[in-house]
Amino acid sequence: MCAVTERLRSAKGRKVSSTKWLERQLADPYVKRAKAEGYRSRAAYKLIELDEKFDLLKGVKAVVDLGIAPGGWSQVVRKRVPAAKVAGIDLLPTDPLDGVAILQMDFMDDAAPDRLREALGAPHADLVLSDMAANTVGHPQTDHLRTMALVEAGMMFAAEILRPGGAYVAKVLAGGADNNLVAELKRRFTTVKHAKPPASRKGSSEWYVVAQGFKG
Repeated sequence: MCAVTERLRSAKGRKVSSTKWLERQLADPYVKRAKAEGYRSRAAYKLIELDEKFDLLKGVKAVVDLGIAPGGWSQVVRKRVPAAKVAGIDLLPTDPLDGVAILQMDFMDDAAPDRLREALGAPHADLVLSDMAANTVGHPQTDHLRTMALVEAGMMFAAEILRPGGAYVAKVLAGGADNNLVAELKRRFTTVKHAKPPASRKGSSEWYVVAQGFKG
């Protein structure tokens, strides 16, 4: 009997959906790789793959991680650019990470931007990362609007803290950022592209918008 089957059979009483999620987790090569390489989540490989495609971390000195929990993206930043200053924020608790200032609070709180600047310890950032996701309600249009609100809020913060030439990366849903938001990103950045890294599950609706070359 394989270990996966044995672990699933031991979970009597678990909902079918939970069992399927566990089965998928146990069979996921990114989950196995994350455990082997010491990353807190498989999401770390999404940033690794985006970085390999867009050179996001090249030469960065200060990075803000919006929606940091559980910390996989900041782990990647620390590993690839050890000297960079990193500050992150999330509603959920995040275990401490060496060299990362972590705030547990709502990014939509009016006090959050100033708290993040203080935590970063630098007047400007080179990169703002957002893996934030709104809690879904199962209504596609509503879920899209809530996610876009987070992307837009992240963009406005990025416009305040990024140095010229900096970049903003944010999670969006299938179909990408809406036309108005893309137009605003293009006004503020030299290039705006959408990407779905291989580490994003095929059945997932998530994509990422990558805006580079902040115009200041």
